[in-house]
Parts: sequence; structure tokens; C-alpha cells
Amino acid sequence: LQHLAECLDGFEQERAQAARPAEVALALFFHDAVYDLQASDNEARSADWARDALRGAGVPDDAAARVHALVMATLHDAQPTDADAQLLVDIDLSILGAPPERFAEYERQIRREYAHVPPEVFEPRRKGILGRFLAREPLYQTPGVRARRETQARINLRQAVDA
Repeated sequence: LQHLAECLDGFEQERAQAARPAEVALALFFHDAVYDLQASDNEARSADWARDALRGAGVPDDAAARVHALVMATLHDAQPTDADAQLLVDIDLSILGAPPERFAEYERQIRREYAHVPPEVFEPRRKGILGRFLAREPLYQTPGVRARRETQARINLRQAVDA
């Protein structure tokens, strides 16, 4: 729940940048709703759950579909072009640009989640993931998040990849 709270706090700072703020907030709420460490389809299952829950609550199909698409934008290899999707992804990835102590805590939390994975498997995979984020130019697509987080994110990522 810490990640969700941090995302929602980050969204409050960026709310004015969203074309459809309610949909971005809903997508943030649902984006990690399904979190099965053994599965590779968490985003799709979270997106489906969001769409189905919203439809069940009487939200129009077009809005539910947009929330579904926003949640799907959080796939790590996705390259969102929609401004709201870019904002959502930037907020989701804002942890990478957190102060060094929080980033280190986050990395320890990730390692605990994957404690079942041997270090010789986990470490190169994790460094590969972080290295792909480091290679993005720019890492953050929205001006506000980029201004606040890009420099620290690059420092955090470089240190993690080089460790």
C-alpha cells in the first residue's frame, strides 16, 4: 500500500496536468490491484478488473475503456503517447527519483518480495530492468515529474546498476 499512497500523493502534485484527472486517479488506484509475483499478466488482469468494476458501478463504457488503457500503459515496455498515460507512468515510476534513502528502501522491499528468487538470478535481472530505465531519454515524459525527479532517478539508477 505504500506504493499506492506515494502514487496518489504524487498525483495530487500533478493533478492539474491531467486531461481526465478522475480516470488517471482510478487507473493509479487499480494499476497494481493484481500483484502475483509468479504471473506475467498482472497489468492485464488489473486493467480488466478496473474496467469490469467501473462498468459494474455504472461508469460509461468509453471511460472504463480509457481507464483500462491507462492501466495497460504501466507495462514496463509500453511507450505511452497519450498525455494522461504518460503522466500515470511517470507517477508510477517516480519512486526511481525518490531521495536515496527511500530508493534504497524500495530496492530492499523489491528484494524481499522476490526472496524466493536466488541472488544469482535476481541481481542480473534487476540490474537489467533498472538499466533499461536508465537508458530511456528522457526517463520521465511529463515536464513536472521530469523537473523534480529525472536527475535523482539517474543517480539512483546508475548506483543500483553499478553496484
